[in-house]
Amino acid sequence: GHSVGEIAAAAVAGVLTEETAMVLVRHRGLAMAEAAARAETGMSAVLGGEQDDVVAHLTKLGLTPANVNGAGQIVAAGTAEQLAALAADKPEGVRRVVPLAVAGAFHTDHMAPAVSALDTLIAGAPVADPRLPYVSNRDGQVVTSGAEIAQRLVAQVSNPVRWDLCMETFQRLGATAIIEVAPGGTLVGIAKRALPGVKTLALKTPDDLEAARALIAEHAVPVADTPAE
Repeated sequence: GHSVGEIAAAAVAGVLTEETAMVLVRHRGLAMAEAAARAETGMSAVLGGEQDDVVAHLTKLGLTPANVNGAGQIVAAGTAEQLAALAADKPEGVRRVVPLAVAGAFHTDHMAPAVSALDTLIAGAPVADPRLPYVSNRDGQVVTSGAEIAQRLVAQVSNPVRWDLCMETFQRLGATAIIEVAPGGTLVGIAKRALPGVKTLALKTPDDLEAARALIAEHAVPVADTPAE
């Protein structure tokens, strides 16, 4: 999962119950909206350029690389003034800087107030160790402890999403196909550029279910046969 999608992934993997996942999503949204209201902040997609150069430029402007998505896409987050400076002074090699229609600077220190609220909520929630390999947005590592996953789900609201590292792990584990669950499209678009040769499918409507089943039948392997980290 990417960002809030990590919660859905935790439910699918058996770490959280479906009810706990829905409660966490609701409280996460409320807590992040409250944090976002404290200052005028936002996010912009930075398309193109070398990753190290882009990150260095964002840091110089006081911005956070909130989503490092790979395949030439980084989402910058910070104050309105910092984002305006980015639009006026793009990193070398960058094709476009696209403002995003979001309420705040998610996955940055601006969301720190939401962390404490969610930490209290998750402390009383039942969790279990994952029954499927669970790849964390924090560092792209496979996490086997349900308790650690729960804490990572809380901390991720103020931590950058390292989707680039997640895709590196998918490749290292031998993934041959990726299905993005509805409303999909963005992540498989990134995967097509970053993981050539890996088949992709965006599951957007029930009409896509037949193709998804066929892709699973062609590529799935038993969990016991999945390579370990």
